[in-house]
Amino acid sequence: MANVAPPPASERKRVKVYELKNNDWFDRGTGFCKGVVTSPEEARIVVLSEDDQTRHLLETRIHKDDGYQKQQDTLIVWTEQSGTDMALSFQEPEGCASIWDFVNEVQSRLQALAQDDIDAVSPILLPAPDLGNLHEIENHMRAANATPGGREALAKFILAQDYIPKLIPLVDMAEDLESVSDLHRLCSIMKLLILLNDSAIIEYVVRDDVVLGVVGALEYDPDFPLHKANHRQYLADESKFKEVVRIEDEGIKMKIHYTYRLQYLKDVVLARILDDPTFGVLNSLIFFHQVDIVQHLQANGPFLKDLFAIFGHKEQSLLRKKDAVLFIQQCCAIAKSLQVNGRAQLYQNFINHGLLEVIQFALKHPDASVRVAGTDILVSLIDHDALMVRGYIFRAIQEKSKPLTDTLIELLLIEVDLGVKAQMADAIKILLDPNANSASIEALGRTNSDLHAKMRGSLPSMSQTDSFIQNFYDESARKLFQPLKDLEGRQSMDNFSMQEVSLYAHLVEVLCFFIRQHSYRSKYFILSEGLAVRVAQLLGCPEKHLKLTALKYFRTVLGFQDETHNRQIIQHELFEPILKILFDTMPRDNLLNSACLEMFEFIRRENAKLMVEHLVETYREKLQAITYVDTFQNLILKYDQLHEHVTTQELDQSFTSVDSETPARHAAANGGKWGPGLKELDADEEAWFNTSDDEDEHMPGTGKPVMNGASPVQPLVNYPDDDADDDDMDILAAEIPSSARKTSVTTQSSDGSTSPKSTSAGSPPERISEKRRREEDEEDELLASISTSVGPKRRASTSSIASTGSLRNLRRKAPSITSGKDGGGAPKKISISIPLKSSGEGGEGE
Repeated sequence: MANVAPPPASERKRVKVYELKNNDWFDRGTGFCKGVVTSPEEARIVVLSEDDQTRHLLETRIHKDDGYQKQQDTLIVWTEQSGTDMALSFQEPEGCASIWDFVNEVQSRLQALAQDDIDAVSPILLPAPDLGNLHEIENHMRAANATPGGREALAKFILAQDYIPKLIPLVDMAEDLESVSDLHRLCSIMKLLILLNDSAIIEYVVRDDVVLGVVGALEYDPDFPLHKANHRQYLADESKFKEVVRIEDEGIKMKIHYTYRLQYLKDVVLARILDDPTFGVLNSLIFFHQVDIVQHLQANGPFLKDLFAIFGHKEQSLLRKKDAVLFIQQCCAIAKSLQVNGRAQLYQNFINHGLLEVIQFALKHPDASVRVAGTDILVSLIDHDALMVRGYIFRAIQEKSKPLTDTLIELLLIEVDLGVKAQMADAIKILLDPNANSASIEALGRTNSDLHAKMRGSLPSMSQTDSFIQNFYDESARKLFQPLKDLEGRQSMDNFSMQEVSLYAHLVEVLCFFIRQHSYRSKYFILSEGLAVRVAQLLGCPEKHLKLTALKYFRTVLGFQDETHNRQIIQHELFEPILKILFDTMPRDNLLNSACLEMFEFIRRENAKLMVEHLVETYREKLQAITYVDTFQNLILKYDQLHEHVTTQELDQSFTSVDSETPARHAAANGGKWGPGLKELDADEEAWFNTSDDEDEHMPGTGKPVMNGASPVQPLVNYPDDDADDDDMDILAAEIPSSARKTSVTTQSSDGSTSPKSTSAGSPPERISEKRRREEDEEDELLASISTSVGPKRRASTSSIASTGSLRNLRRKAPSITSGKDGGGAPKKISISIPLKSSGEGGEGE
């Protein structure tokens, strides 16, 4: 083992490293490969990154039982001990051959050193094929296929003896003799050879001189003795291969043929019997062939020039243009399986040569197959990078030429193919998504920074994106939603064609998308065009899926709880058709009924007050009739709670008792009772509130405490330093006739004079206790009267509080009332007191 040496360091081979993930080959990078012997029992394959020689792209140990396979002239594929499939794609065949020889030498010596694997595999010797010994050949193959060593020995024998070409003539002989049993044995032998899972054999059977004989034998499947397939007829039809532009490289042309045949084997001939290893080998061969084909074509400048020149004015053949579109479609389909950088290079080269013009041509073509191909190309391009496509459309808008979006809209409106309609709607949504990012371009930046920077330079900025969307609403949106506008005045929704139903469904879906992505633009557009009413019309059509789509629109706008959308629904009473659907489908537990119920449950759960009030006030009787769910009873209950009157108990509890004077005031000042939104009181205000006077606890001239109902209360504001003049003014105020105390507020000017602000005469206020006894159902409607005294100190008194919390509100406002100054420079004080009536003598507390 020690004499096994890797290729010299000066002959490091440039290679790409691939790893199979989720049935797709992932490119781990490009580097230089070499074989390294670390000990007599150990050797490794090492690949160092070409960008950073210290970074290992691959370092794998060669094991004696690893299934290394050489595919084509530049590929080595194997499965790691962990089960991961790996591949090395060499730039030159010589490099691949060098590493392959190194691996074979290492494995041979490892097997020779392993004592537990000495069991040598007996060489396979098969007799020369003949119709008389097919049964013996089949039995030998089945026996060899039972062990790994036997499969390897059989594969080597088949390739070394050119055994397959010797079997092919027997197919024609058995057909001439009409020997069905021999044909069935030949089919079983061919299956066994392919299922050996040897890439060399699989590549051999798709060669031009062998493939028809192999598939001829596979036409006679013994599992279906009365059935004969037509594989030879299909593969022999050369009309399926059309060379739109001549491919000069014969190797590339051969790989195109091989890829086509491998796909046919995988998808048709062997679809029923393929095992996982053989399926993996076929997929690997197809993938690497396609990579070679696409990379060659997209890097061939003269070829691309000739290809896109077909769509110029000089070319008159419509058939050739159709074939060119289908060829580009196939290239884009293959590009989906490529890595990001290879796919980006392909699309960039295609666009530079006029791919967008080809798409415009294909979308307008009268042939449905060409329109489908054009749509497929466009969707592939948008899936790859929507920002790049938007950038080119924005450039067309700037140049005053017809943008691609207008073409998409026209196709969506007139296309009869439902699949194309769906693709067009998706394309419009992706192009107009302002949040569309380019994950593929970002991934490209990690592998090819130069190309990433070049492509990013052509992408639109955020301001361009905003202008692009605004231009769509200014120029194109009305065209798109014109079919919805045309529903205005239509009496019946019963005679829609299948295409119309599909169109309306797509339009409503697009509208929902715009509401989510273009909030203010879509809101103005829907309002100005009146589209909500038109969508509501669709609720009357017989097609249930269209009704569901229309319901989705209303559920979307309700989810935003936007006042503009909600008022539009209320103004046009658009809940009417929704309730009709609910009544038509209840109490069945189906999707349509459930969608309606979920919408109303959302309104109740989110407490959308505007919608709750509208529903209950407009449809109360209808809602009360729906009892099989409690949603609507809860809606009515919520409405009643919103409009509940203040109770007597709440009114009594709104007054503050003497015992809870200061603590309640402090709690309010700190935001504990009235919430954190109120500012705390300053020191002067707090001192002013805390000032008390003994005489305020009794009515003037009496020794009886002031009473309101059953609760003793104290005056709102106290002034401990009141002089004799204040007392005189209090007595004067008490003696003023009640007819003059209805509402009178005076103002004091700078010279000390007063003037009435507003006066009104009325009957004296009734006692609260009398009012309760006489009108218990109107306890919360107490009359309020305000009276003020004339003098240097102005007082205002109220006879009653009209609702709960009024006393607290007056206390909150008191500091701001005393903030002014009179003409003499002294602070003005305004005493606001609550007139409270006792069961004894009448009087008003200060």
